[in-house]
Order: sequence, then C-alpha cells, then structure tokens
Amino acid sequence: MPRQKTSDKTEFIWDPGTANPKQKAFFESRALYTAYGGAKGGGKTWAVRTKALLGAYCHPGIKILIMRRTYPELQKNHIEPMLKEVICEISSYNANLHTMYFENGSIISFGHWQGDYSEQSYNGQEYDWIFIDEATQFSWRSFQFLGGLLRGVNDIPRRMYITCNPGGIGHAWVKRLFIDREYIKSENPEECENPEDYLFIPATVEDNELLLKSSPTYLKMLSSMPESQRRAYRYGDWSALSGTYFSEFSERLHVIKPFPIPRTWRRYMSFDYGLDMFALLWICCDPAGRAYVYREFSASDLIVGAAARAALENTPTDEKIDICFAPPDMWQRQKDTGKTMADVFFENGLPILKSDNSRTLGHMLIKEALSPGQDAQPRLLFFSSCRSTIDDIKNIQADEENPNDAAKFPHECTHRVDALRYFITSRIITAERKSESPAEKQGRFNSGYADYMTGGSISADYLRC
Repeated sequence: MPRQKTSDKTEFIWDPGTANPKQKAFFESRALYTAYGGAKGGGKTWAVRTKALLGAYCHPGIKILIMRRTYPELQKNHIEPMLKEVICEISSYNANLHTMYFENGSIISFGHWQGDYSEQSYNGQEYDWIFIDEATQFSWRSFQFLGGLLRGVNDIPRRMYITCNPGGIGHAWVKRLFIDREYIKSENPEECENPEDYLFIPATVEDNELLLKSSPTYLKMLSSMPESQRRAYRYGDWSALSGTYFSEFSERLHVIKPFPIPRTWRRYMSFDYGLDMFALLWICCDPAGRAYVYREFSASDLIVGAAARAALENTPTDEKIDICFAPPDMWQRQKDTGKTMADVFFENGLPILKSDNSRTLGHMLIKEALSPGQDAQPRLLFFSSCRSTIDDIKNIQADEENPNDAAKFPHECTHRVDALRYFITSRIITAERKSESPAEKQGRFNSGYADYMTGGSISADYLRC
C-alpha cells in the first residue's frame, strides 16, 4: 500500500481496497494503450479512480488527466468519490480548476470533452497518464488529439488507459484497435500502428463480485434488456451494436481523390451556424446530378458577421457559387436590432437561402444518396480532403428513441451532417420542379421570390432564379 509523508514527516498509508483479477491486470499493464471493459458492471470506474490515485502517490510529480464526456458524469463518478478516498492531509482540491494537488507534486486534472471546442482548451498541454472513461463516447479524432497530449521531459512512462462498452460514436475505432486488432501499416513509419502498444482486458459483471453482492438485481436487469443490448452490455459482444446511423457509408465507395472540378458544374455552399461551431460545406453537382462534397471549413466562437466573412474568405474569388443554403433559424429576428442573422450575412456580401429543416426526412435522404443507384454508384461522394465531414458521417449514431433519425448528441458530430442535410433536402425541390409543366411554372416566380425575401420557406420558384 502506498505510503505518503506530509511536510512535518507524518506518515499516512492509503488502502485502496481489494481489486479483482481483471482490475489487477489493468493496474499492472505496461502497454502504451490499455483498454478495460466490454460488458457493463465490470468495475471500470473504480479501476480508473484507483489507478489514478496509485499513480499520484507512487510517481511524485506525475501529471494525470481523467476525461469523460460531460461534467455531471465526471463529478458523480470520479470527483466526489475520489475526494472521499484521498488523504486530505497530503492533498487538496481546487474546484475552479477541477484539479487535485498532492504534497509530492503530483496533479490529477478532471476534464469533460466538448469535441472540437475542447481542442482549443487542451492544445499545448502535457500529461504523463490520460484516462478516457467510456471511450466509445469519444470520436477517433478526439482519441488521436488526446493521445497527442502524452508528452513531457520527465522519466515517467507515458500511458493512456481507456474504459469502454460496445456502441457509441467510438465503437468502430475501439473495436478495430482492441478487439479486431487491425492496425495501420504504411511505408511511412510515423503512420504505422504497433500491435504491441495495445492491450485489451475484457471484463463482465461476473468479475465484479462486490457489485453482485451489493446489487443482486443488477444481473437480472442486464439480462432483461433487448437482445442486441443484452449481448453487448451483459456479455460484452462487440458485434451486437455497431451504433452507426449511416451504415451505407464506406470509405472505399464514397471517398475519392480530389480532382479539378469543371467550370460548368453547379456549385453550392451549405452551413450550420452556432457559436460552438460554424460548419460550412462546398458541394458541386455533375450533369448527372451526383453530388460531391469538395471542401469543408469549421470554426468556433465566430459571431455572425465573422462567420459570413470566413465563408467568403475560404471561397476562391473565381469560384461561382449558385446558392448558399442556411438553417431556418438564421431568419429569427434579434430583439435588440430587429435584424435577422440572414440580414447580417447579406450585409457582409453573402446572400443565403432558407433550407428545409426536416430532420428525419433529411437524414433518410442522405442515406438514400449514399446507397448505390441503378448504375451501382452512390449519388453522394466526398473528396478525401474533407476528413472531418467523413468522420462525422462515420461516427454519428442512430437516435435511441427514433431509429429512423440520427442522434442529436454528441453535438460536435452533428454540425457538418446538418449542413449536408440542408443541402440534400433543399436540392429535392430543384429535382421536383423539373417535373412541373410549363403551365405550372408560369407566373409563380415572383410570388416565390417575395415569400423568400419576407422570411418564408425556400421554394422551387426562388431556386429557379
């Protein structure tokens, strides 16, 4: 058991309790990346807390980060229990910084991940050990970014420890690395993944005897779940839940190398706006109607005018954009100025058009566009340079309450998909107008234009201009 002394030489002994065999294997792992879990109830959270405190006591000066998706989860599962377990005479907690300090110079920081926005907060920081609790709630990009924070000049070996259950936006990358053990091989050594760096410790509720004794009905609850969830959470079956909403998507089929776009092809912009992320896509269509996402841009903390200017700055001056689609809430009037955000975009030189906001329909249309057509080719493709959009399409989950729709959380996966949805749903109107007779078209343009300019919905008449 770890022994610690205060500045006045008083010695304290910390007894973390008894670990089960799987938890001991987690504590003893020397792999660069160690994953622990599979089924629910395997004692993962206790293992994270205990391993972190062991590190703080046994490695003076170590810098540790414990990460979860949300702060309430962090507070309930880690901060509050650890404050009860630590020896207060040799440690202190700063609630404002969410950091625990120890007499021997060790630090345990607690963080919650908010996607791309969090990258700005953690950029440049260094840690010796990083724990990602419930790692399948983190995207591949987030895992890569956090892995980049494992650095420093001391002799403490760098380690990343993750816990996981099947399902979630990180299901695919966790399964690839730790279950299927399929690793990247490349001529560039920096891009290769070393199989010896990854260790998976599977655990089920049977491994956690303390839980079974204290909550005897927990096993029954797991066993009563629907089949796919029972296989995943009761037995740790990683083939039971894929979690992906756009199951039609395949990098082999949908991702292509960038090519010079013919000047005769129609080009569009489509975006989703919020202070947490302004996500903008550039999309072109070939004469057959196939769409190509060929450029992407995203940034956080942009006020409306700055977002409009960023969109123009990232569009080459010789590039003719036919339409820029925008979410309907851009037409909500501000109480202080009476202006809409669409007005601000127009004042900054970027007219925008109100898109259709049907969530389920829009996501289903994206699925339809990803499916091969009669020519065995999909109607929607992505340039390989649009990596963030590709990752979001791969990671976004199905809504648990409505499997026909995509999930609204985690939010950072939805912005680019929403931008794509606005384009797809609004383009349907263009396709519909082609089937109208000349008599149906005649005389409707002016009314559609007037309706748009007064804040109405997008119409085929306005698109015709």
